[in-house]
Amino acid sequence: MTVAENLPLTSSHWGTYRARVSNGRVQELLPFEHDLDPSPIGPGIIDVQHGPTRIDAPMVRKSWLEGGPGHRPELRGVDPFVAVSWEEANKLVAGEIDRVRKNFGNQAIFGGSYGWASAGRFHHAQSQLHRFLNCAGGYTKSKFTYSFAAAEAMVPHILGSFREYLDTSTSWDLIRDHTELFVCFGGIPLKNGQISQGGTGRHYQREKLIAAAAENIDFVNISPIRADLLESVGGEWLALRPNTDTALLLGVAHTLHTEGLSDPAFLNQYTEGFDEFLPYLLGQSDGIPKSAAWAADICELNEDDILSLARRMAHKRTMISVSWSLTRQDHGEQAFWAAITVAAMLGQIGLPGGGFGFGYSAMNYIGGDFAILPYSALPQGKNPVRDFIPVARITDLLTRAGETVEFDGQTLTYPEIKMMYWAGGNPFHHHQDLGRLMEAWQKPDTVIVHEWCWNSLAKRGDIVLPCTTPLERHDIAMTPRDPYIVSMSKLTEPYAQSRNDYDIFAGIASELGISQAFTGGRSDAQWLRDIYEETRANVAHLGHDLPEYEKLLETGWHKLDDPSEPKIMLKDFRNDPVKNALSTPSGKIEIFSKTVSDFGYDDCPGHTVWREPYEWLGGSDQSHPFHLISNQPPAKLHSQIDHGSVSRASKVNGREALRIHPLDAQTCGVKDGDLVRVYNNRGACLGTVVTDTTLRRNVVQMSTGSWFDPLDPSDPYSLCKHGNPNVLTRDKGTSKLGQGPSAHTCLVSVEPFSGIPPKVTAHEPPEIIRK
Repeated sequence: MTVAENLPLTSSHWGTYRARVSNGRVQELLPFEHDLDPSPIGPGIIDVQHGPTRIDAPMVRKSWLEGGPGHRPELRGVDPFVAVSWEEANKLVAGEIDRVRKNFGNQAIFGGSYGWASAGRFHHAQSQLHRFLNCAGGYTKSKFTYSFAAAEAMVPHILGSFREYLDTSTSWDLIRDHTELFVCFGGIPLKNGQISQGGTGRHYQREKLIAAAAENIDFVNISPIRADLLESVGGEWLALRPNTDTALLLGVAHTLHTEGLSDPAFLNQYTEGFDEFLPYLLGQSDGIPKSAAWAADICELNEDDILSLARRMAHKRTMISVSWSLTRQDHGEQAFWAAITVAAMLGQIGLPGGGFGFGYSAMNYIGGDFAILPYSALPQGKNPVRDFIPVARITDLLTRAGETVEFDGQTLTYPEIKMMYWAGGNPFHHHQDLGRLMEAWQKPDTVIVHEWCWNSLAKRGDIVLPCTTPLERHDIAMTPRDPYIVSMSKLTEPYAQSRNDYDIFAGIASELGISQAFTGGRSDAQWLRDIYEETRANVAHLGHDLPEYEKLLETGWHKLDDPSEPKIMLKDFRNDPVKNALSTPSGKIEIFSKTVSDFGYDDCPGHTVWREPYEWLGGSDQSHPFHLISNQPPAKLHSQIDHGSVSRASKVNGREALRIHPLDAQTCGVKDGDLVRVYNNRGACLGTVVTDTTLRRNVVQMSTGSWFDPLDPSDPYSLCKHGNPNVLTRDKGTSKLGQGPSAHTCLVSVEPFSGIPPKVTAHEPPEIIRK
């Protein structure tokens, strides 16, 4: 055993690390010895763990403290904060919860709190919040995720489930051994594969991809960005227009059918509704055959390339991978439906190395071999409030009280929200059209936030309660999607007056008289032990022997045995479609869904279709000449630790990079290192030019995650000095079915910035008044 292996462990969504601690501080985070491709993100927390951005005491916005709920002479984020004691903070929060639920009902409390928070099984802020609010009478919640909300709504109508097939994607090892052609819509972005929800012990996306490429698999990267596929793989690049993947897939489907290359036996035995889809594909229903020539015109590709791709897919064992990002565009439901339709026409679903997969390297666990086990978690209780919203409709919730929204066959009514309670997420990172969100953010009487640092959400709260980081508490990283169980050590004492979320809620629960209901009479240490022991008993019945709790604390980690057989998505269904029928009305793959058709949505009929996006490079309005791709950042998880050393090192002159093709940069009159203004009719932000030949012409790329930093905090639509692209993206649902975010449908203009560059203040704390 090396010296490093004696060091305590911690775990996060981006990996597991050994910690070198001295003088009460974490001095170094070293990669876990079992991780051959560790993420550099984790160590970025070290220099900010005790830095000036830490929140050191409960804080209350000055005008709220003086005037009470709803008192707001200026926008949230403008006036200073007042430091208060925990005793006062607990009374203020409890009093506000009591006021709102008694006067307006519990549906007036929004506790969606979408976000990743800690990888620990117990100290997971969103779970803690939901348990607490359920004990207090319930709350309005959100449904689905920003990552792939459109698919979460759509795919169950096609396959009977979506989450099940995320966890059972065909394994990389079978792809290596059997796949001949790997067609990846949206590429295989290894930067995204650094992370995995709930923690990860070992990264394998890079090694598995390289191993597959070594077997002479042909890779086709269908993306506006060549770098979405590792350069050493040497795949073919089809640089289609953004947002046209569905049209390309329809062109492939048309070629397969008209050239007799599809598998009618598979379609007949395993699918439902191909005959209802065929008139649309052939143009009999609308006069427009969805041919390769038709698709080539929309995608701005060569017709022969589409014909060749379709023929190769039919003659080779083919895996179709669709990136999660495809769902985050206007009509984002359609690309996944089209991909499943094409895979069904090829007839290879359920075979080793064939069929389709949802986003290889979207997270580290995709394509891994691991056992899905019944791990226990903190019980959240039952929410008596029935109101909910689709996850990306927060702004509409706040501005359209009493109005309705169509969602997956339901008509929902937005309740009036008086209080927002947020713990573990940051809407000023992941939501679209931040100017519109800023206006809506003024509607509630009170915004309560748990945060450890002064990020863009904390600065816009009314009551801010300082919480610990994972380095300051014990926990267990234990997720069904990773074979490693890690005992997360408490490496340092909590910073200043910060408390873990459980203790924060316990204090408020005591004020509300619901302490026993929330805590169950248990400390956090007792909860951890009980959750683990319950898990240990559950998995023992399935043949897995986990170590005793004390032994886990002593060794620090445990790895489950690998499954005896690698995973093949829908293998059992293919082997016996009657015994293993899908959870769809027909029990089959629904190429045509009568359920969806009966919803009567004009933007999402009963089979996959091409619908023109609300703005795109092929549209009639070309007032903004560039398509903006605001993808996931390589140096942080979403916006987490944006102020840390790793993320700061990835910025260019302290701002987010705007990547642009050199010829497009020349047209704009800019060069590498220049400061530019990126704008459209929704907003504007600054960025630093980085020329990049791996981008398609007329496409620019700016990663999400830079903390929102308006030039004038009192103006909702003020220029973001730091480079947050969500000031530019439109806040529109993908369709009436999924209502997911459509951030990847966005046109912008780029121009040189003139004048004195404004100072970036995103990582500076607000003004604080000490009593």
